Amino acid sequence: MKKINKNITEAATLPGTFYASETTFEKTIENVFAKSWQLITDNSSLKENNSAFPFNFMGDVLPEPLFFIKNNKGVQCFSNVCTHRGNILIDEPTLINKKIVCGYHGKSFDACGKFNFMPKSEGMKNFPCEQDDLPLIPSAQWRQFLFASLDPSFSLAELMKEVEERVGWMPIESFKYRADLSKDYLVDANWALYCDNFLEGFHIPFIHKDLNAILDYKNYDVETFRYSSLQIGYGKEGEDCFDLPNTSSEYGKNIAAYYFWLFPNLMLNFYPWGLSVNIITPLSSKQTKVEFKSYVWDESKLDLGAGADLHKVELEDEEIVQKVQKGVASRFYKHGRFSPSMEQGVHHFHLLISEFMGK
Repeated sequence: MKKINKNITEAATLPGTFYASETTFEKTIENVFAKSWQLITDNSSLKENNSAFPFNFMGDVLPEPLFFIKNNKGVQCFSNVCTHRGNILIDEPTLINKKIVCGYHGKSFDACGKFNFMPKSEGMKNFPCEQDDLPLIPSAQWRQFLFASLDPSFSLAELMKEVEERVGWMPIESFKYRADLSKDYLVDANWALYCDNFLEGFHIPFIHKDLNAILDYKNYDVETFRYSSLQIGYGKEGEDCFDLPNTSSEYGKNIAAYYFWLFPNLMLNFYPWGLSVNIITPLSSKQTKVEFKSYVWDESKLDLGAGADLHKVELEDEEIVQKVQKGVASRFYKHGRFSPSMEQGVHHFHLLISEFMGK
């Protein structure tokens, strides 16, 4: 894939083929997603010691069977595949009773993934060995959120650094998940196209009339970091905004929303009422699953300000992104250009895609 020019005033966007080619899509899964971090769950899934939470790394598109377990070392992640004959060990969230036992031939492991016992192993040479333990998978926690990666190119701490510095004053670990305010969407568009749309406020006056009435569009800020970016939505006078502490770099300003994007597919949207987590999961080159997960801090502010009607904003975004998906697949579309003042976030994203696809 042709590299993106680092100079935004000269750069062209990703080519239309990136969003439409199934071959490119498959390469992206391995080059981008296997080498980055995925938000899997929060710590409410592992309330007790020895509780285990099984999952596939990225659903059906990268279905590596894994599990989190809370043990005497904290929370760890392991392969959910028996090292004997490949059986799946844990089918559903459960509390481990001293050891993990394979239901196929009885090979067992302790809560730290170490080989424990295997029936009928008499006479086996060089047994047990390191390969009989469950492989330990890279994992990490930020506040209440648990992440995993298959082969990370960077640390979770590096990914979350700017989020922690900017909004770490909030009690994020105490925000309460609300299933009734959470929703999944299926979008007929490439996952990266959905991210492109999120990463710029350029379209707000044209697509989101109600949101535009709340935000002070002329003061919309974009900041880019190594593996993330931040869009700051300033509220107009009288709109619901954060009560910022004097330690905040935005202290004294009317901040209606902090929109963080974390490479490659995670959005953390902070509003005065709490946090909307958006997980963007690719299903194919032309279809994407979008998970909205709401974590509430101040319920009294749910219907106020920039975060008041996320469902309406999402439907508006879906409508335009699905139209663009059809457009970028045109044989006559090659690529576009970046607005230097409004599309810094998109340019930054395309630079990262170009970098990882070239690895």
